[in-house]
Amino acid sequence: MKKFNNIAAFAAAVGADLGVSDWVVIDQARINQFADATGDRQWIHVDQERAEGGPFGRTIAHGFLTLSMIPVFHQQIYAVENVSMAVNYGLDKVRFISPVPEGARIRGSAVLDSAEVLDGAVQGVVRTTIEVEGNEKPAAIVTSIVRYFG
Repeated sequence: MKKFNNIAAFAAAVGADLGVSDWVVIDQARINQFADATGDRQWIHVDQERAEGGPFGRTIAHGFLTLSMIPVFHQQIYAVENVSMAVNYGLDKVRFISPVPEGARIRGSAVLDSAEVLDGAVQGVVRTTIEVEGNEKPAAIVTSIVRYFG
């Protein structure tokens, strides 16, 4: 894990490869929990029998489930210490490039694309690539914005 002692150190790391998370298994139980939480129960996600004959040969994770793993990955990849709080400021760009099949392992890698020093805070733009183990194409590439207050 890459640690930054304060918001100034984080801001100074523009262009830095922040690191890579651990692998996380996306099993059917997680997919079903996400479906229950969001109400998105489309058969490609939750009907294992029907999905076997579908375009992916098995169920796949929701794109938004894949996206929701960003906080898990970022907490493993980097930390900005000595801050009063961190706020998810939003997303600039999200692209779902390839599906995440049930049972696959995914992980994230992050780069600090830019940082803006604000009054008492730093706003960072972090590009996260979510890869599926064994796949050439990533599952998603996400540009997110986080604001750290000193």
